[in-house]
Amino acid sequence: MLFESFPVGPLECNCSIIGCQQTGEAAIIDPGGEPEQILALAKRHGLTIKYLLHTHAHFDHILGSRALKEATGAKIYLHQGDQWLYDNLAKQGAMFGLHINDPLPVDHYLTDEEEVQVGKIKAAVIHTPGHTPGSLCFTLAGKDNICFAGDTLFHRSIGRTDLWGGSFEQIIDSITKRLFTLDDSTRVIPGHGVETDIWSEKKENPFVN
Repeated sequence: MLFESFPVGPLECNCSIIGCQQTGEAAIIDPGGEPEQILALAKRHGLTIKYLLHTHAHFDHILGSRALKEATGAKIYLHQGDQWLYDNLAKQGAMFGLHINDPLPVDHYLTDEEEVQVGKIKAAVIHTPGHTPGSLCFTLAGKDNICFAGDTLFHRSIGRTDLWGGSFEQIIDSITKRLFTLDDSTRVIPGHGVETDIWSEKKENPFVN
């Protein structure tokens, strides 16, 4: 498996690419901007982008989706609980002084415990509402367990719950009952900032403990 994570867009969202080196298929998690950089990276590794997986529908995690869909035909995946945020992408951008084109239609609505097959790689879906109603995390099992946590769990912090559709009670429930049940060694790639792991967040995250 090939895996890289790097910040993109005006709010430096962590965008991740996971690729199956056997089949050449790839998925992009949270294409939050700079589609040319994402396309160049996929080309460099000989990968074809098949899926655009979104942890939630805030604009900074979706800015590059339209361009990537138009360039590759990749399918846009999102939880249906965030469709209303997705439909208001232009309004979200306007609040930050940004002009954003309306998004393209969602190809598939992800559900809790669904699996997305990327070549021979399986990405498991965990519904973790709280930051938004449709927030998702994606996990990869293998030699190194990885959780792409979006804006649910951060290094010693949690996602904001004072935005549209946020709930502090829900996000704490999602973290303690869904993410903290993952193996302690699981690497956590948050939506912004540095990576962490489940064990240290259980021990040292002040918002949860």
